[in-house]
Amino acid sequence: MQRLLTAALPLIAATAALLFQTACSDNKNAAHAGGPGAGAAPAATDVGVVTLTAEPITLTRSLPGRTSAYRIAEVRARVNGIVQKRLFTEGTNVKEGDQLYQIDPEPYEAALASAEANLARAQATHAAAQLDVQRYADLVKLNAVSRQNYDDALSAEKIAAADIAAAQAAIKTAKINLAYTKVYAPISGHIGKSEITEGAYVQAATATLLTTIQQIDKLYVDVVQPANNYLKLRADIESGRLKAAADGKSAPVKLILTGDAEYPESGTLEFTDITVDPGTSSITVRALFPNPRGDLYPGLFVHARLVEGVKPSALLVPQTGVSRNTKGQATALIVGKDNKVELRILTAERTIGDKWLVTSGVSDGDQVIVENLQRIRPGVVVNPIPPSWQKPAGTVEPIKTKSPKN
Repeated sequence: MQRLLTAALPLIAATAALLFQTACSDNKNAAHAGGPGAGAAPAATDVGVVTLTAEPITLTRSLPGRTSAYRIAEVRARVNGIVQKRLFTEGTNVKEGDQLYQIDPEPYEAALASAEANLARAQATHAAAQLDVQRYADLVKLNAVSRQNYDDALSAEKIAAADIAAAQAAIKTAKINLAYTKVYAPISGHIGKSEITEGAYVQAATATLLTTIQQIDKLYVDVVQPANNYLKLRADIESGRLKAAADGKSAPVKLILTGDAEYPESGTLEFTDITVDPGTSSITVRALFPNPRGDLYPGLFVHARLVEGVKPSALLVPQTGVSRNTKGQATALIVGKDNKVELRILTAERTIGDKWLVTSGVSDGDQVIVENLQRIRPGVVVNPIPPSWQKPAGTVEPIKTKSPKN
């Protein structure tokens, strides 16, 4: 058996060489004949493209912030005493001038009566002093009394007049303190919980907190903006890259609540602070929002959408056509000359909806490839067509038939 195999090996090798030569000859003949193995150029790949068009865009920026009450009044004790009554219901709305508490008035009523008695005494003393001055004036002319006696009478009359003024001031003070025993609402708004109860002792020296009233029919929204962004915005407006609104202060401000819900009422920009917080390197921007239905409460975390300006010639590139290279740079594939793919490095500042705002790397009229990106590379020839989402309804793609194999 081994001898038989050894004898057959030369025959097997010769047969294999003959078959290889025959296959090579067939391939050459097919190439000369223009058959499937002729090396014809592959068909250009269809790619969906978007043609960029410069258009004016109103730029907005969403900034985080918190709501705060339009006005806050901490109601505090202005006299010492025992709280006798609380005259409001916690958690309700009160009007300016409504009485909230009654502090024991008896000590202050007594102080007022004492001050009034002192005034009466001072008035009587002053009347007597005036009579003495009149008597001494006649006697000094006759040299019946000394000039010193007359001067003493004048001085006593002036002291009595001063005592009247002091007594009148004491009465005014007593009336003020007595009035402070009735605690009134300084503003209209929503009143919170009472910090004290009936029978509690309050003090003017420590200004005991009684309750707090907040006016929330309008609310402030204080948001923080990075100082660098604010400086860049001003530079863009001054250079003409952005156009400021006709009246920046009256530009509408929208409010975004939790869950991306938009508050139905528009606010107005009140002011931008000029002091940069050294800890966060940010500045405060304040907006005012109406709150007619009471949907907003102080302390809510929100986002305010502020109008920055208008970019006259903005280029928006779909996010599906933008990717990042290993350096983190934004890139896009563009249909260039002779329909060849070009790789561009972009400067993408921000997103606007589902698009990137691009300031460099592309120009008006460029065709950005947004579909079939995985089948192409820079330098290949492509066939640009509208993307699938831009094709009219009812359009039927032609069916490509496969060439029969030889």
